[in-house]
Amino acid sequence: MSEKLNDVRNRVISCVNCSLSKSRKNAVPGIGNEKSDVIFVGEAPGRNEDLQGKPFVGTAGQILSEALEYAGFTRDQVYITNVVKCRPPNNRQPITEERDACRQYLSEELKIIKPRIICILGNTAYSSLLDGSAITKNRGKLVKNNDQLYFVTVHPAAIIYNPGLRQVLKDDFVLLAKTLDKLRKGLDVEISK
Repeated sequence: MSEKLNDVRNRVISCVNCSLSKSRKNAVPGIGNEKSDVIFVGEAPGRNEDLQGKPFVGTAGQILSEALEYAGFTRDQVYITNVVKCRPPNNRQPITEERDACRQYLSEELKIIKPRIICILGNTAYSSLLDGSAITKNRGKLVKNNDQLYFVTVHPAAIIYNPGLRQVLKDDFVLLAKTLDKLRKGLDVEISK
């Protein structure tokens, strides 16, 4: 791990920027390959993530891993992080104050890694990064904002409550993999307005 990313990690672990620092067991910095062409950004840690201090290690993490493998990725090839680095009580959605308290960490992770594509997982990440809404209407799309490409899809946790989305997530990740492949070859990709 680079010194810069390790510095961000250490600051996340010791962060007291918002009230979540009082209720957490562990802050959860991003993890994975810092040379990755793609970063996956979710909402916030859940119970298992809070206990282990790693992102996407619970049921949603198993679903994420399954979808990644389906599309030909491995977890150690990509970088995985969240908008908010500490678990909100009872897994509620992070409030604006919590998102704002963590914004600098995500911003630094993105600057250090410089991914070709930021894969947005779910509504909270979508609204935090692109001020977007209606994830199901916009999923599977590639969007460009400030010279950065974003790929929008459902959050793996949504599949726990709506199993019909499992194949949707897998198919979106296949499309993401194909898009990355085209970018690596210097080919044009379709960008949504």
